[in-house]
Amino acid sequence: MEKILITPRSFAKISDEPIRMLEKAGYEVILNPYGRIMTKEQMFEQVQEVSGIIIGVDPLDKDVLKVATKLRAIAKYGVGTDNIDLDYARERRIPVSVTAGANTNAVADFAFTLMLCVARKVIAIDRRCRNRDWSKIVGLDIYGKTLGILGLGAIGKGVAKRAKGFDMKVLAYDISWDEDYARKNGIIYATPHEIYEQADFISIHLPLTDDTRNMIDSDAFARMKKNAVLVNTARGGIVDEAALVRALKEGRIMGAGIDVFSCEPPEEKELYELENLVMGSHCAASTEGALENMSLMAVQNLLRDLKN
Repeated sequence: MEKILITPRSFAKISDEPIRMLEKAGYEVILNPYGRIMTKEQMFEQVQEVSGIIIGVDPLDKDVLKVATKLRAIAKYGVGTDNIDLDYARERRIPVSVTAGANTNAVADFAFTLMLCVARKVIAIDRRCRNRDWSKIVGLDIYGKTLGILGLGAIGKGVAKRAKGFDMKVLAYDISWDEDYARKNGIIYATPHEIYEQADFISIHLPLTDDTRNMIDSDAFARMKKNAVLVNTARGGIVDEAALVRALKEGRIMGAGIDVFSCEPPEEKELYELENLVMGSHCAASTEGALENMSLMAVQNLLRDLKN
């Protein structure tokens, strides 16, 4: 019996239908046995006999793929493929699919949630209240402010749509600019530098590539307003975390909401000590609807590719 490896821990948490679909199709399902993101060494052990993989953010680089000699299809649980060696998969003629659109609304919701939490200092207020401290904490206004979106894909467009309810001016940057959509929705094109300098809130929705790695660096933070709020629900590695720590410690920006880190959990100890940082555990897509959509779509994609 052919085997399917499933690495995302949230796969089929809402319903076991995705697993039953694979079993009905005649496959043996192997779930992540570690309860966390797997290391390369653990992936080496797990991929040797599998015909298909539903992959989260676990490493699936050339070294791992070389060991997976029976692999015929890869289904990404999500849309970011920076953890997959696409060139080598293409060389091996292994199709790679993504669950495009399955978690768009969930991630856009969470990006805006982080924006609100940081600006209004919700976590700090909650902590004080639990200590029976009813003193007031002053936050930032959001309504009518300027939002800068780096990456105007499906999720970036979702964030822009939510910003309309707050009557925000929306600036956006994308390498593939959708002028028609921008014009119809009142979105203004801006370069990243213009966004750093003009935006009160900056939300990142770019893929991690050689061009975007450490894109938000010390220079970027130096250009931002002192009361700016940075949100990242895209990929760890786009923000230079050492520069982020310095910017937050020195009050270079007001605060940040970060759901993704270059290493998860992050190893930088100072990140855990920052009062003006709201941290997430890469959970922007973790809603019941999004998890169910991603699980079902990943299985459908995998079965299609294995059949073909």
